[in-house]
Amino acid sequence: MSHGDGGYRGDHPGDGPGGHQTRTRLPDEPGTGTYGGGRRSSRSPRGLVGVVGVVVLLIAAIAFANRGDGGGESPGKDGKGGPAARATAPTGERPVTGSEAGIATGFPRTEQGAESAAANYVVALSGDGMFDAETRRDIVEAVYSPRVASERRAELDRAYSREKFLAGIGLESDGSAPEGMTFVARANPVGTKVEKFGNDSATVAVWYSQLFGLAGEGSKNPVTEGWYTNTLELQWLDNDWKVADFQEKDGPTPVGRDQVASSAEEMAEAVEGFGGFTYAR
Repeated sequence: MSHGDGGYRGDHPGDGPGGHQTRTRLPDEPGTGTYGGGRRSSRSPRGLVGVVGVVVLLIAAIAFANRGDGGGESPGKDGKGGPAARATAPTGERPVTGSEAGIATGFPRTEQGAESAAANYVVALSGDGMFDAETRRDIVEAVYSPRVASERRAELDRAYSREKFLAGIGLESDGSAPEGMTFVARANPVGTKVEKFGNDSATVAVWYSQLFGLAGEGSKNPVTEGWYTNTLELQWLDNDWKVADFQEKDGPTPVGRDQVASSAEEMAEAVEGFGGFTYAR
């Protein structure tokens, strides 16, 4: 997904509503060859003991903060119930129970509901489902407002079926991964922020990391990580939040750790073995 300048870098899906795009971001400079090019750490045993100690204390603190069955609510900073937001702790509503096309639905008409909707929609619009024609149409219907969905459906079908675009990221003409490869396209929201909120509309920013590429021996587009912030304009329609438009920008991007890159087999097994989440604020 990319927006902001109305165009796209390289051969990516085309413009979205209002001059913005809806696409899965690709690495700016895809590498070649296989995994395993990272550098090994040279930490001393004393340093490792210190790191382990900090991690243990952090886990204990999180467990203490989350004690209890979560059944009650305490007054929040706005006096309307629910805990006041803390940047490093889970807060707020439980995840919703509704689902459409595998995407959470039925978000409440609150700021927390808008944040949860935005996070889940970013995951859907950044996932590998956008590369399958039938799944893509289901996602568009579930995420966008009806007016925008009707405008976007044909455009997205054309964009994601372009052979030049698919070949550029190593996929077959039908959007599937080559034999022996695993296609990875997964967004992992880190946090959300309400920019504006009204009775029938909301603007929510979602900060997330994106995994993208092909896991497999000999992959010329190995799985890499990028960081982005999408700002979604939401409308309240038919008792749920729907996307009217959104923009994307790079970052904030953290400094990478000095870790050894996993093998292609390990990456493929991880993606297939670890499922995603329903995001709630």
